[in-house]
Amino acid sequence: MAETIQPQADKKFVLEIIGFNMEGCRIAQAAGANRIELCDNPTEGGSTPSYGVIKAARELLQIPLYPMIHPRGGDFCYSEADFNIIKTDIKVCKDMGCDGVVIGMLKPDGSIDKRRTAKLVELAYPMGVTFHRAFDRCANPFEALEHIIDIGCERILTSGQQPTAPEGAGLISGLVRQAAERIIIMPGSDVRSSNITELAKRTGATEFHTSARTLKNSTMHYINDAMKENLQSVTVDELEVRKLVELIKEF
Repeated sequence: MAETIQPQADKKFVLEIIGFNMEGCRIAQAAGANRIELCDNPTEGGSTPSYGVIKAARELLQIPLYPMIHPRGGDFCYSEADFNIIKTDIKVCKDMGCDGVVIGMLKPDGSIDKRRTAKLVELAYPMGVTFHRAFDRCANPFEALEHIIDIGCERILTSGQQPTAPEGAGLISGLVRQAAERIIIMPGSDVRSSNITELAKRTGATEFHTSARTLKNSTMHYINDAMKENLQSVTVDELEVRKLVELIKEF
């Protein structure tokens, strides 16, 4: 039987929702989400949203806004050209009044790129910084945890180095213990209303990350069948967010 870890009674639970567009951001905020991670390209795991999207989200949202800073698909081992783009995007987010950014950099050997990540955290200040699921690709998660704390990030988004957070709950609980409130460990990937309570019990985590995604059909009346395209787009399931909010309030 899995061990149950009870969070401290005075801890506030936080639900972060991924917003891939303005409709998703609006729905998530209205349904009670506490924070938005703003991303583009859901099929590639998330990349940096455009200037226009960040600006529109900042004008729309009253809850904290953390854009993802990932200039391309693929891995998190960045060239110097990539690094310069990341620095520019962080400056844009700061100038627009974002509350934080979501970043992550690795070296080819699977260790944290401490030197360059520390420069990004310094550049981002006073915004907060989440180290994203690049963490799930690192070679030694417990060593990486200490490095990320040293760098000055405020949280780590992780699925426990497994495809989904429920699968990685054992490692996540170990990370929560080792973190000892020096940094927030936030489970993400396949966090749903059907498993969030059990995940909270198993890990002791108090912040949770999910897309709560659903697909929206195209509003086009004419579809060229010869193109063999699926014109659905990703948005946020309002009922799912409301269920998640209610469950973590009750826990």
